[in-house]
Order: sequence, then structure tokens, then C-alpha cells
Amino acid sequence: MSTYFQNIPAATYEGPDSTNPLAFRHYNPDMMLGDKTMAEHLRFAVCYWHNFVWEGNDPFGGQTFERPWFPADTMDLARAKADAAFEMFRILNVPYFCFHDHDVRPEGDTLAESHKRLNEMADYFEAKMAAGGPKLLWGTANMFSNRRYMSGASTNPDPDVFAYCASTVKSCMDVTHRLNGENYVLWGGREGYETLLNTDLSRELEQMGRFLSMVVEYKHKIGFKGAILIEPKPQEPTKHQYDFDVATVYGFLKRFGLEDEVQMNIEQGHAILAGHSFEHELAMARTLGIFGSIDMNRNDYQSGWDTDQFPNSPSEAALAYYEVLMAGGFKTGGTNFDAKLRRQSLDAEDLIAAHIGGMDICARGLISAHKMIESDALEAPRRARYAGWNNAAAQAMLAPDATLDGIAADAEARNLTPQPVSGAQEKLENIVNRFV
Repeated sequence: MSTYFQNIPAATYEGPDSTNPLAFRHYNPDMMLGDKTMAEHLRFAVCYWHNFVWEGNDPFGGQTFERPWFPADTMDLARAKADAAFEMFRILNVPYFCFHDHDVRPEGDTLAESHKRLNEMADYFEAKMAAGGPKLLWGTANMFSNRRYMSGASTNPDPDVFAYCASTVKSCMDVTHRLNGENYVLWGGREGYETLLNTDLSRELEQMGRFLSMVVEYKHKIGFKGAILIEPKPQEPTKHQYDFDVATVYGFLKRFGLEDEVQMNIEQGHAILAGHSFEHELAMARTLGIFGSIDMNRNDYQSGWDTDQFPNSPSEAALAYYEVLMAGGFKTGGTNFDAKLRRQSLDAEDLIAAHIGGMDICARGLISAHKMIESDALEAPRRARYAGWNNAAAQAMLAPDATLDGIAADAEARNLTPQPVSGAQEKLENIVNRFV
């Protein structure tokens, strides 16, 4: 039993007028929105890595956090870390958590020892989950931190690294399956290149495609019913990432025939780094039929890099959950907080307060998004904008037997002189602001 969060009570919903910094003001898990509760819509998850592994370092300074389980380089310290993690999960009453293999166990001297330690921690998790702990939203493998991955994981020029990765992912998938995880995520942290001077693009993409195909094959072999998710990320840490954004990943999936097997885990911060908005990436995934799950956070818009801060904008959250709801909501996915404290926020209470604030922002966004959809506030003007395409003549232009010269002849015969119609963007922004 961890004492790290001692004297911090379980967080409860107290309503919008509460001034208690450790109580929910907007996240009411039992509130009904349509045919689901707020908790069922949001499916919150807490990540292991930022909360229990990160030491508070940045590119210009070292560790600022002092946790009793650091450096977690023994199994006893790994178990102490798990005790603290599950105590935090209990305080927040989140239904899910997420982890990388490297987060939960110290690396062994051999590959076999690392796998053994991961399975020992899975035993420990199983007992805690059976005793009322949260479920596993997804597991994944850290194939980017160790120096062996400096030239990539599945895209590495060394075939032994490819084999090492295959063994690592198999082990992590086995544990995720064993713990009834609802998804398995692949984040290609170093799947890209720094310079073309030493890179064979064709070879690396073929390796990556074959690796992903084998992951999907193994999913079916072991009977894993969850989704395989890819998390797009541009630029960082590799200058040219192969998984730049949703559209790029979709093209990759189509090339290898995996578009019906793999979905997206989309992070707000990564969307910004790609030059997009979060809602753009969500809408793109929805449109392409590959929406799966989200990592909720935000970037500092002045810094230009992935700062992984907790969300604090109700309007951004509203537009994001609008797309989630329009996609039919989460199936196996959920809202994972891939967010971390600022390195000056040293206290155990800061970890709790940060998540409470993030959960409240998401709840406000979800409520606003649900009301916008329920009132048809955005969809009605959207339908009106494209209404001209509903008549038979317009539809005929898109038919398989339509030809460019045939459409041209008709346009000339009708002496068309179409006039622009306002897109009314400001009115639509006002509508969103009214609901937020």
C-alpha cells in the first residue's frame, strides 16, 4: 500500500460552484448524455509514463521530481511505483490506465529477463485490477528510448534490432491480451530518418509495413479482440517521421492493405506539431474510417515543440469531442491523458489536481459538443451549404458513367454563371462560442 498520496481524499463531483481544488466541478460520471453516462462517453485513462516515470528533466536541466520509487531499477521499486499508481487511479476513479513495458519494469540484462519481469508486473497488476483497480485501455512497447533504437525500431538498418523489436512487441501484446487490454498501440518514436545521405527510404518503409502486417497477424493468432492503433507524430524526435499525420498513415496503411485492420490514436499535441488542429486530425480519421482513440493534452503554442501540458481550453475540447461524437463515440478507445506536470510542480497533490482540471475541461467540452449535435446547430447549416448536390442532375455528375466532356457540354448548354455564396464562418464560430 502506497503512502505517497496519503491524506488526499478521493475526488468527487461537487458542481460548478465548488472552490475545492481537488473536487470535480464539471465531470459528473453519472450524468446522462443521450444513452450513455459521461463516464461511458469519455472513458478516461491515466498514463504511466509521465506521471510515474518522468523525473522532471528538460533539455536544459536534470531531475526536479523526487519520488520514493525512483530510480525504479529494481523489481521492489517497480512494485512500489505500481502501488502509488493504483492509489492515484483510485483517488481519481478513472476506469482505465495505459503503459509502455519500460514504464512498469526495469530492463533486464537479457531480452528473456526483461520479458520475465514484465510478466511478473502483469501478475502484480492482475491482483490490483481484480481488487477494484481500473482496466487497461492499452499497452505498448517503448522502442525509442534505448540507444539500440537510435536508427529506428522496425525500420532499423540492423536486422537484429528488427528481431529484438518483434520479440518486444510480442511480449507486450501477450501481456496486453492477458490483462484484457482493449487496444494495442504502436508509436513509431524513431521510425523516420535524420538525413537521406544514409537512408534507404524504400527499404525502411517495406520493413515497417511488413512489421505492422505481422503485428496484425499475431493479433488474430492469439485471439486479441482489441484494436491495433498507430499514433501519428511529426518531426519529433526524428526529423522526418514516417507517421507524420493521419493522412500520411492512411496512405501507408492502404499501401500495405491494412486500412481495415489498424486505427488511429490521435494526440492533440502531435496534431499541432503537424500544422493541424486536433479536430482536423479527428475529422480526417473519422472520414477515412480509422478513428480509434485519443491522447488528450496541449502544447505551448509559443514553444514549437511537444510540451504535453494538461488541456485547459473548453472550446478546443468541445470541437474535439464534437468529432468524437460524430464518429459514433469511442468503441474500444478512450481519453488518455498523455500529459505531464510542469517541472516546478513537485507535490503529490499537483498530480491529482492536474488530472482533475483536465477531466473537468474534457467534461465541459463533451457537454458542449453533445448540445451542439442535439440541437443540430452546426449540421443544419452544413447540410444547407451542400444542398445543391442533392438534386438528380448534380448527383449524375458523380456517377460512374459521367464524363468530363459531357459535364462540360451541359454546363455550356445551360450557360452557367454560378455566384459565390457566403461560408458564414464567423456566424458558425459564434454558434460554437454560444454553446461553450
